[in-house]
Amino acid sequence: MKHIVNYSGGVGSWAAAKRVIDQHGAENTILLFTDTLIEDADLYRFLQETADKFGTELVWLKDGRDPWQVFKDVRWIGNSRIAQCSHLLKQKVAREWIETNYKPDEAILYVGIDWTEIHRMASIVKHWKPYEVKAPMCEAPYIDKPDMMRLLQSEGIQRPSLYDQGFSHNNCGGFCVRGGQGHFINLLKQNRELYLYHEGKEQEMREYLGRNDISILTRIVDGEEQTLTLRTLREEWESGLGMQIDLFDIGGCACFAQYETA
Repeated sequence: MKHIVNYSGGVGSWAAAKRVIDQHGAENTILLFTDTLIEDADLYRFLQETADKFGTELVWLKDGRDPWQVFKDVRWIGNSRIAQCSHLLKQKVAREWIETNYKPDEAILYVGIDWTEIHRMASIVKHWKPYEVKAPMCEAPYIDKPDMMRLLQSEGIQRPSLYDQGFSHNNCGGFCVRGGQGHFINLLKQNRELYLYHEGKEQEMREYLGRNDISILTRIVDGEEQTLTLRTLREEWESGLGMQIDLFDIGGCACFAQYETA
C-alpha cells in the first residue's frame, strides 16, 4: 500500500506528511506536488529540503501552463467561486497521475487540512472516490498552525518565507484568485512589482474577452455586487482610501477542497 500526500508546500501538508511517515514509513510514502509555475522561489527550497529530510520520494508534476494561461484558454478570470486554475493545474494533474499509477486498493491519499477546516473534508472525500482519503491533522493530537511552525523549527527547517510576509498559505507566490481584498493588499505591500504584474494580466484578460464587467474581486456597494479590479483596489489604497477596503477579507487557497469541472 502506498500513502500519497498531496504536498502543497505549506506547513499543513508538511505536518500531515510527517504523521503519515511516522506511521507508515518513508519508503511507503510519496509526496505529490503539482506546480502552478507561479510559485514563490522559497517554496521550491522548502519542498526539496523537507523531502530530503523525510527521506521519501517527491513526485513533481506540472500541466505546463500557469493560471493566466488557463484563464485565457477557458475564457474566464478565476475568482473565489470558480477557479479553473485549481482544477486544471492541481486537481486534474494529480488525479491523472494517481489513476495511472495506482488502483484504489493500492493507495491511500492524504490532505493537509487541519481540524479548523474539517468542514472541507466531505467535498474532498466525494471528489476522490473510489480512493480513500484521510486528513491526519484533523485527528488527535490536535494542533494549530503556530504549533506546526514550532514543530517545523524544532526539526531545524526554516519556514516558508511567505508566512513571514503575512500570507496565510504558501501557494502561487502570494497570488490566489480565491484571496480577498486583504490578501491582495498584503501582496501589494510585500511585493508591489508582483502585484502590478497580476494587475496587468487581469486587465489583459478583460481586454481579450472584450468585457469590463469581470474581475477577480467583487464588493457590495449599496446592496449591489460590483466588480473590483486589482487596479482600482491599488489606486484606492494608494490614494488613502484604505478605510473602505476590507483588510479582514483574506480568503484563501482551497485547491484540494473545492472542485470545479472546467
